[in-house]
Amino acid sequence: MIWLYVTVGIAAALLFLFILFLFLIKPRSPKKRPDTTPFEGKEYAHRGLHNKNVPENSLRAIADAVDRGLGIELDIQLSKDGQVVVFHDLTLNRMTGVDGKVIDYTAEELSKMSLNGHPDGIPTLKQVLEVVDGKIPLIIEMKIPGFDLSVCPKAFELLDEYQGPYCVESFQPFTLDWLRKNRPHVLRGQLSSDFFANKEKGNALQLFAVKNLLTNVFARPDFIAYDIRYPKTVAFRLCRDFWKALPIGWTIRSAEELNRAKNHFDAWICENIYD
Repeated sequence: MIWLYVTVGIAAALLFLFILFLFLIKPRSPKKRPDTTPFEGKEYAHRGLHNKNVPENSLRAIADAVDRGLGIELDIQLSKDGQVVVFHDLTLNRMTGVDGKVIDYTAEELSKMSLNGHPDGIPTLKQVLEVVDGKIPLIIEMKIPGFDLSVCPKAFELLDEYQGPYCVESFQPFTLDWLRKNRPHVLRGQLSSDFFANKEKGNALQLFAVKNLLTNVFARPDFIAYDIRYPKTVAFRLCRDFWKALPIGWTIRSAEELNRAKNHFDAWICENIYD
């Protein structure tokens, strides 16, 4: 008889843990969620429609994506003088050959830096929004160095006046918590991946929590932007299938990958598949 009690006790404990897990990863309720329709079933040019002749996150890459009718995924961070600029890396060397970080230079200085040897400089978010002009949807990734959320209020000085469809995503869940408190009407998304499989460095506990979407408990995202290499991650599948969060896949680099991703995601961030 004692084994029956033990078995029931273990089963009850496992059920409790599963229910707790479901609660922790729960996104925002669909009833309170902003409309996701403008973003569904759409392909997004990763950092604009760039190639060897057109640098990523440049105004040309943005304009070319608009001309093709593609959505755009782009990255924003702050310059030294507090301007919101569109650039992926926190450091400049890979794209410009210049030492230092984006935050070390003013927006004017950044605009004069050549991107991969091309005449294009680093644009501001204001310039990008003027080019897009509401014609296609945007996925805006906020690049957060550590826990510095300074880019959030600065970005919304521009976004609050912008009329086109956009949503905001970040790997840093505290960004989503800021959005939840300050811009609840804005569609927000948690970026994630299997950081351990990727052998990424960082705080193991934080990487574990974000990989398994445990930070959803305070971020309460509307969509999950997950690495297409790991569509079978349990937390992602439960957010998608049980909680009905919008699943967005990144980054797709071939037509074959796109076809596979359409089995798991409802929107797709793509790169170098449109030439």
